[in-house]
Amino acid sequence: MEDAGIGWIAAIIIGGIAGWLAEKFMKSDMGVFMNIILGIVGAIIANAILGVFGVVLGGWIGYLIAGFIGACILIAVARAFRR
Repeated sequence: MEDAGIGWIAAIIIGGIAGWLAEKFMKSDMGVFMNIILGIVGAIIANAILGVFGVVLGGWIGYLIAGFIGACILIAVARAFRR
């Protein structure tokens, strides 16, 4: 998150928005706290995956996009394990 140029409070806010967007896109029902966790962890995972391919997303918008992508991946993985 420090590499993205945002602080912890911004990471929580952006992570919450990214998690909420992913929740709506994937049609799941999680809750506010889980949305924040999904968005932050999702951004970390998505940045790591994208970094392997040489794609770097920086700043607030990049963190939001990475959080959305990562949260969607996490929701899909959780659904696969539940079945």
